[in-house]
Amino acid sequence: MTTAGPLIDLRRYADREHLLLATYAMHSRDSEGRRHNESAHAYRGPYGRDRDRILHSSAFRRLSGKMQVFTGEMGTYHRTRLTHTFEVASIARTIARVLQLNEDLTEALALMHDIGHPPFGHCGEDVLSECMESVGGFSHNQFALTIVEELEQRYHQFTGLNLSVETLAGQDTRAHKAEAAIGRAPLLEVQIVDAADSIAYDAHDVDDALQMGVLSIEELSKLAIINRAMEKVCQKSRDTGASPITTRDWTKIDLVGSPMRQLLVHELIDLQVSDLLKVSIDRLQSSQGMTADQVRDAGIRVAHSEDVTLERVELEQFLFNAVYRHPRLMPVREAAAERVAMLFKSLERNPNRLPMRFRRRAERLPRQRVIGEYIAGMTDRFCDQQYESLSRSSGGPLADW
Repeated sequence: MTTAGPLIDLRRYADREHLLLATYAMHSRDSEGRRHNESAHAYRGPYGRDRDRILHSSAFRRLSGKMQVFTGEMGTYHRTRLTHTFEVASIARTIARVLQLNEDLTEALALMHDIGHPPFGHCGEDVLSECMESVGGFSHNQFALTIVEELEQRYHQFTGLNLSVETLAGQDTRAHKAEAAIGRAPLLEVQIVDAADSIAYDAHDVDDALQMGVLSIEELSKLAIINRAMEKVCQKSRDTGASPITTRDWTKIDLVGSPMRQLLVHELIDLQVSDLLKVSIDRLQSSQGMTADQVRDAGIRVAHSEDVTLERVELEQFLFNAVYRHPRLMPVREAAAERVAMLFKSLERNPNRLPMRFRRRAERLPRQRVIGEYIAGMTDRFCDQQYESLSRSSGGPLADW
């Protein structure tokens, strides 16, 4: 069955944004379009289409098989890149709604933000950066752009997903954070996804580490932001009469298997989001009537308060030393890094083992870059499988992902 025309008048979409979004939000009507021209969709705006294209991409589905911090060998509770991505999208959309920003663009950016991560988390990225030093190293943020512009194969007319200029520019900002931190500010939607990312991984790494016994509540109790969050948990427990506890008692609770752990994580996220919103709303008061471009030109940025910023720095430094360098985790990271390095070097010596698609890319691009792209697109398990295949067999290409 065909339709005689658009299912809706797309002018209503612009009218809806006009009513719901602040002037400084990125409005769909102001989009610079796509590299390859496409007709407007009958009932979705440009950023809703971007979101759906990312969500249905092969690279996005592979995030379910990529570790965040902990590997599958260490349990099943912890986050993967996929669950982390959904949590970032949820936090970012909440912030966008309160600040009256474009939720579709925000969600598209959030779903895309980790799509370029290689297998085995940051240790995989570190190894690839070393192996690819001759071609400028490896950046998962930059590789995300390669995926959506070149490697995804979903359309006859063009390679990639043909995302909007704004979505691609937002990811490019992530790939060049140092440059983006000064001068003209990124779109507010881009900024809040970056904030939501750090809020999510700080809180959820605490959750995963507690549940797995990598951290103790006694260690965490030394951190100001943890104490602030637990004070809220204790206050709410007293207010509701549900097993009231005092701030002196909470450090004695075994949080593994206890609902107190989830309550702590909830408050840890909530206090950071609330603080970000309070400061950002104050900063944006003077921006009423300004366009998205004018806000960028003025260098206006969302931010946490000074106190929460310092407390977050303390938490992240603690997590780096106590969790990411934990004795239980380091041997797993080192073994994974060794497999990735050996796989890269083997393919460098025997590029004919690359899948056909990547051998063709290697005809026009540096071999080290193409090998890095092939490995970076793998899940943890697929990487192990190809490592084993390369070790057992001396001929024939490895499987494509």
